[in-house]
Amino acid sequence: MAERLKGWRLLRMALVSRKAGIMLALGFSSGLPYALLLGTLNAWLGDVHVAMATIGVLAWIGLAYSFKFLWSPVVDRSSLPLIGALGRRKGWILGCQAVLVVALAGLALTDPGAALGRFALIALIAALASATQDVAIDAWRIDVADDVITIELLSSLYQFGYRLAALVGGAFALFLAARMPWPMVYGVMAGLLALIALITLGAPDTPRPIVDDTAAMVDQPAPLLRAGGLVVVALGWGWAIGSIGLFMVAMLGPVMPGVARPSVGDFTRGHAPLIVLATVGLPLLVAALTNRARSGEGVPGKVPAVDHLWLALVAPLAELSARLGWRVLITIGVILTYTLCYNMWSSSFAYPFYLEYLHYTKDEVAFASKIFGIFMTMAGITLGGVLFARLGRMPTILIGAVLPMLGNFVYADLAEGAVHIDAVARISGLSALGALCGIDARMLRLLVSISAENISTGIAAAAFVAYLSGKVSRSYTAVQYALLSSMTFLIGSLGKGIAGDAIDHLGYATMFRWTTVAGLVAVGFVLLEWVTMRNPSRTRED
Repeated sequence: MAERLKGWRLLRMALVSRKAGIMLALGFSSGLPYALLLGTLNAWLGDVHVAMATIGVLAWIGLAYSFKFLWSPVVDRSSLPLIGALGRRKGWILGCQAVLVVALAGLALTDPGAALGRFALIALIAALASATQDVAIDAWRIDVADDVITIELLSSLYQFGYRLAALVGGAFALFLAARMPWPMVYGVMAGLLALIALITLGAPDTPRPIVDDTAAMVDQPAPLLRAGGLVVVALGWGWAIGSIGLFMVAMLGPVMPGVARPSVGDFTRGHAPLIVLATVGLPLLVAALTNRARSGEGVPGKVPAVDHLWLALVAPLAELSARLGWRVLITIGVILTYTLCYNMWSSSFAYPFYLEYLHYTKDEVAFASKIFGIFMTMAGITLGGVLFARLGRMPTILIGAVLPMLGNFVYADLAEGAVHIDAVARISGLSALGALCGIDARMLRLLVSISAENISTGIAAAAFVAYLSGKVSRSYTAVQYALLSSMTFLIGSLGKGIAGDAIDHLGYATMFRWTTVAGLVAVGFVLLEWVTMRNPSRTRED
């Protein structure tokens, strides 16, 4: 059914089906906060001349989306007090939506130039609520699917709503900001989300299923070993999150007279490697060690939540480690670095770069980045599929690692006056074509740069999804994919602070070149992966 329903037929289906219509609304509810918090918010901060290093640190609120798998078992297995009576999944969704509406209104009532610490705290609360809402919506979508309204149809509607929200929270928000103050824009967005919450009240819910982890625990270590492993993992994650949180407070909060704010560069250089080890290396080590401890004695523990946490956080890594052997280190290296060269700057500094540094108008950026840019991303994703069909898996993955670095060089040229962009446009005939379409040289530079960046990252996105999909086990498909994909943004998010610091001290062009160099690390890991795949007898991958 899902295959036959496309485009406007999907929308018509949403209007006549309660489940499908609410899925469309929930997709919008999921996409709107993400666009407002991790993209559009930076345009507001740029307007009030917040330092780029500070914007980079504030972007760490996006780690909530990376870390959401940590509390997803709680959302999956419990209900909220009072509001949970409306429905197990619906209670969580409505609770998160209520927090988001209040938080967006709180942002609208707070001046980031005068009270940045409070502004950042509200944004962090909103990000945590948004990430938690995503977990609950994903679970709701799976729970309510049936033979008529299938999971494929619901997933398509979710993506439709999510992409629509990205346009509203991006292009439309910039369009509004050109005509009204930023606080009013976020007030309007809070109102939109409140309307979605009213629609959510009509969402059907499913009864709590009976969950039994007994079968899954058969080949796991003994309960005491599982509990000990979880304690070690929790300590590592706790230290990492605590370190990030304390630095954000010190960086964004008020400072005593005569006391300098801490250096984001010093923190990133000193703590980022340890944070990666604590959040990725330590759990992987625990997972590898538990593989040696398995002897068929695994039985359910006395606390079901502990068993569920084990199956959600450690068991997927243990399976990956057992299947790949030492090659798991290369796989994790690819996952951590593949999107590094563009994730370090694209969502956080693109708007300040376009608006404050290059002095494009909000309407121009709304069209170029959020309307034209979406089509270029779609073209890149499509081209990625063609490359897979023509060249195969690993060549396409390698191309996806290399091309975004070239896109960064284009942006470096744009930052320095676009001499090379103008030359290529003249030689290729793009200048003449742009003139026929009424596009001046200044706007053409932006469109060419966004085309290069979005097509290259679209190819990279298609390649990376295929790479991750090829690594997960059928036994842990959903959990393993969520866990591995959450690692993708870890280093990129941590790197935003030092990227912002580089912009403040060295300029945009230098930052673009340095992030390009960082992309070479991903290329190296991809080449290692390719070489080891040619000699599979040395590994245990099947």
